[in-house]
Amino acid sequence: MLDPNLLDILVCPVSKAPLIYDEKTAELKCKASGLAYPVRDGIPVMLEEQARAMSDEEALSL
Repeated sequence: MLDPNLLDILVCPVSKAPLIYDEKTAELKCKASGLAYPVRDGIPVMLEEQARAMSDEEALSL
């Protein structure tokens, strides 16, 4: 689990929109950009080149 205070200040580096933490996949997801950023060993990897492009269906379900 990520620190809730950290979640309050993190935004997507591409869209600057808020992120949603998905504990099941250990990713921070952005509905606006459609990107999912990995969280490795409790550390968010906020690099666009490390992000996974979500399917349209997945992004809309956020």
